[in-house]
Amino acid sequence: MRVELARAKINLCLHITGQRDDGMHLLDSIVVFPAIGDVLEATPDNDLSLDITGLFGEDLEAGADNLVMRAARILAGKGAALRLRKNLPVASGIGGGSADAAACIRLLSDMWDVDVPSLDQLTDLGADVPVCMALVPVRMSGIGEKLEALPAMPKFWIVLVNSGPAVETSAVFRALKSRDNAGLSSVPESFPTLENLFEYLRAQRNDLQAAAIDKCTEIAEVLSALEATKNCALIRMSGSGGTCFGLFANEADAAIAASEIRDNHSDWWVVSAEV
Repeated sequence: MRVELARAKINLCLHITGQRDDGMHLLDSIVVFPAIGDVLEATPDNDLSLDITGLFGEDLEAGADNLVMRAARILAGKGAALRLRKNLPVASGIGGGSADAAACIRLLSDMWDVDVPSLDQLTDLGADVPVCMALVPVRMSGIGEKLEALPAMPKFWIVLVNSGPAVETSAVFRALKSRDNAGLSSVPESFPTLENLFEYLRAQRNDLQAAAIDKCTEIAEVLSALEATKNCALIRMSGSGGTCFGLFANEADAAIAASEIRDNHSDWWVVSAEV
């Protein structure tokens, strides 16, 4: 059996810079992958199958349209018994489905000894699949297919919080009031200190945040809960919502913040992880 971690994809900032004629939105974003995610297991088998378990497993169908199954089918006509432990909430702005598809490609391309699909094939699976293949901090632009290396980032910790309701990405994009916004400000050549990184990120935005709150008011409650914690350097929503995050300089502050939010909102999903 082989195992692959499908790390959550967090948009530390997300600027919407335009819209193509085909309706796809153009973006400019900094993406990181904290040490938290779904877990995909694969065992050689004659047939291709998928079993889904985990905290959020009941929220997903394991049929042919599942992104994991679609990813497996574009690799080769071979078999595998796949088991996905769904630890990340569904439709939550942290790239769960795309991360699962990318994990499937990494795992099965190695197990089957076949080439990784082309960029076009990865993008056809989902705009976020290419960035989820790398698992390193990157600047993502275009519709998600243009990836640019970033300066090394100092270590920091993140607290992820989701109140529960699924957020429909297409509905959030439809609610956008402006689709032609400025991209990221110039990325420094280096981030000598963690405060340099936090200062840069504070000057950026998530252009989908206001529209997402209009569609899911609970997001505002999550942001308020994060704002009430101590020593939080930055609070923002990831992707199209509804997961929000707080950034912390050290593990202890992140753990305390997560514990406080969990105590006050026992029905929310709350985790802390190193980035």
